[in-house]
Amino acid sequence: MQNVQNRILSEQLDGRELRIAVVQARFNTAITDRITQSCLDELERLGVNEDDIGLYTVPGALELPLMLQALAESEAFDALIAIGCVIRGDTYHFEVVCNTSAAGINQVALDFNMPVANGVLTVDNVEQAEARIDKGAECARVAVEMANLFIDISADEDETA
Repeated sequence: MQNVQNRILSEQLDGRELRIAVVQARFNTAITDRITQSCLDELERLGVNEDDIGLYTVPGALELPLMLQALAESEAFDALIAIGCVIRGDTYHFEVVCNTSAAGINQVALDFNMPVANGVLTVDNVEQAEARIDKGAECARVAVEMANLFIDISADEDETA
């Protein structure tokens, strides 16, 4: 139990030796490019080797869950990060896209027992999106913390077996 607590309580998240995939929706690319860069910069700061980061793009937020599922099935990564930006329009489509993509992203995490950080912004306007660009860095920290937690849990299970 001590091993898990040390990594959770540590101020310094350690991304060394982790393999992380980032999947970016291209819709609203002026925003998603910046969120993705924020994410990649933070992963590097946390020690994730550039060669251990997979970067994939999909057309929009609705395609994120399918790509995340394919990556989870590959078993090539310790954690996944979804990045997108859905801006409210004049139709009900906003709610459909937001709810469907969020549910799909969460389902991948549950189905594959794998950390998946949800960095899909759901905002009313571009100004709100601009104010949330650092969501990428937040998702990087979530992915590293959760991946380490999963590794620690597996190690603890191996020790007790």
